[in-house]
Amino acid sequence: MSQSFTYTGSEPVRLNKWMAELGLCSRREAEALIARGEVIVGGEKVAEPGHKISPGEKMTIASTAVAALDAQFTAVIHKPMGMVSAQPEGDQVPAARLVVKANMQGEGDVPERNASLAPLGRLDQDSRGLLLLSEDGVLAKAVIGPESGLDKEYLVTVKGVVTEEKLRLLRHGLELDGRRLRPARVTRTEGMVLRFVLWEGRKRQIRRMCELVELDVVDLLRVRIGPLSISGLPEGKWRNLTTEERTALIKASKTITPVRMGGTLPPMKKGRPKPPSERADRGDRASGPRPARDGARDGDRKPFSKGPRREGGDAKPFSKGPRRDGAEGGARRGYSGGKPERPNSPRKTSDGRPGRSGKSGGSKPPRSKGPSRD
Repeated sequence: MSQSFTYTGSEPVRLNKWMAELGLCSRREAEALIARGEVIVGGEKVAEPGHKISPGEKMTIASTAVAALDAQFTAVIHKPMGMVSAQPEGDQVPAARLVVKANMQGEGDVPERNASLAPLGRLDQDSRGLLLLSEDGVLAKAVIGPESGLDKEYLVTVKGVVTEEKLRLLRHGLELDGRRLRPARVTRTEGMVLRFVLWEGRKRQIRRMCELVELDVVDLLRVRIGPLSISGLPEGKWRNLTTEERTALIKASKTITPVRMGGTLPPMKKGRPKPPSERADRGDRASGPRPARDGARDGDRKPFSKGPRREGGDAKPFSKGPRRDGAEGGARRGYSGGKPERPNSPRKTSDGRPGRSGKSGGSKPPRSKGPSRD
């Protein structure tokens, strides 16, 4: 079945770019669909990859193109404990072994035995819950790409003493591997179960975060990735990702999800942030009174002017170092009030008369021809 979309932007945009923003395919895949004549805008087939769609125009993708895009397989799995997400080592069992007809829920395609399915966000061997295995490169970029804004939700059962101070640190105040963690949403649901919502995925992040506040993780269950929930899928079962779910995941990845406790998450800068004390000192200096340019109101503070004070005071002018001619004392050019002697002034003879410095006897010294080439 064909699919139709109406462009609601305010300015014209390249068709392949808009198709990628919709999460239908990558730009390269969009160009291939356009080249095959499978994209229609305004009732006519588009022939140029650089075609721009205008506000209010309708785009239709042929049913053959929709079928080709849907052919990229993605499995939604409820991974149990004891299985690894990626390539196994030794006697480990990969979660991909679950993706067979016997464990399938609902209708759909079953991948071939040699299909290359990559995990989109790993789960530890000791963790369970929602896992995506896919051969879809566009979806992979949306879920685990560096610019992805998808949040992931976990239910974590811990052992230890849970205090408000520990919850505060878990929300924002910890660092791993020398880098500050992004703000997280951490709440206590019931008993010793904590609900984590993260916007990043460091290696064994939740377990290591809990270790830093003296809490031991007993059970870790991932229940949601962006708009996709594990609800209704029993442990050890899998199903096909629908076209609507794929589109929703890609759309949700375009923006960072707001955090209820702290507004929108800003993009993280590289490197370790400065301690609050250093930031406060910097802010005090920036917000304090700035010295006057003429130095008249700053007491003994040295003026920033390159010349004498406008009020005629005796503050020393700003010095740039020794004179160009190497002299250490005396007034510098521009400060003595008189006209300094030019370094290229004509030489004088022993009787005080100016010497010859050129054909016309001017003040310019003769040019040196430099060393002989031979």
